[in-house]
Amino acid sequence: MSLPLSLMLYRLATAVLEPVAPLVLQRRARRGKEDATRLNERLGRPRRPRPDGKLVWLHGASVGESLSILPLVERLRGERPEVSVLVTSGTVTSATLLARRLPDGAFHQYVPLDTPGGARRFIAHWRPDLAVFVESELWPNLLLEAQAAGTRLALVSAKLSDRSFEGWRMRPFAAARLFAGFDLILAQDARAAGRFSALGGTVAGEADLKFGAAPLPADPAGLASLQQALAGHRLLLAASTHPGEDALILEALTALPVEVRPRLVIVPRHVERGPSIAELARTRGLSVSLRSAEPEALAAEVLVADTLGELGLWFRLADLAIVAGSLVPGIGGHNPLEP
Repeated sequence: MSLPLSLMLYRLATAVLEPVAPLVLQRRARRGKEDATRLNERLGRPRRPRPDGKLVWLHGASVGESLSILPLVERLRGERPEVSVLVTSGTVTSATLLARRLPDGAFHQYVPLDTPGGARRFIAHWRPDLAVFVESELWPNLLLEAQAAGTRLALVSAKLSDRSFEGWRMRPFAAARLFAGFDLILAQDARAAGRFSALGGTVAGEADLKFGAAPLPADPAGLASLQQALAGHRLLLAASTHPGEDALILEALTALPVEVRPRLVIVPRHVERGPSIAELARTRGLSVSLRSAEPEALAAEVLVADTLGELGLWFRLADLAIVAGSLVPGIGGHNPLEP
């Protein structure tokens, strides 16, 4: 089947840019945005061999989408133990969390950059029998290569932002070509269902994986220790913050009289921002501790929890939680179910 002009142009543009992909990845790795030891995966050159038998591939963009996949992975492994499960994502943080929480028989790889060569190599190596994409992570080259290889495709918890929807509406033939290729689409809600239907997809129903997720885990011993250490103090949690949000929260805290201020825990969405957030707090005259450097230091007015896998701990300890991601424009908010 011939491709619409916009998809042909996309494939041509990404093919032209493919030779510079290694340089872009190396630069990102120097900034901590990529895992320098696994850049081959981002180029569609995995070193891990494909397991024998059937393989299901599930993809989520970052931490939230990846964690929402976990119940599905566990269900698959429980009911179909003969099927291997490949989980891909695109961020270092999500890879670290998945390495800790994926069950036996499931493993993580970084999703390749969406170039024709990278997508072709990825699909040819893994040969997935089924590919499940979560929310709105839609890469044309990967989808086209998977369709060409005969992979069954599903899109679950499907949603489109206003910007994405308008972008696809301006390319109706490309949208119809890609969305009609899904064997199953389960929309996040009625609004999303209407959008995918308008773009040429066949929506089978509504389902949001995040409603099926178990509570975030927390180490019982660590929870008991922190409860004892923080006894008598009210705790305010700012969870999954982005640049610009920390300053707003710190300003609100310092506007309160000292005698009624709660302890503040800031959990940045990207842990590498921990030191810069700590410096923001110090410039406002607040005492601050960095969890990664001083895990036992709990007496400061502000604790920056720049660690992975502890958000469930802080939600259990907090009296009030601010779910960040909506205090500055352009992010769109985060999962309010977690607290």
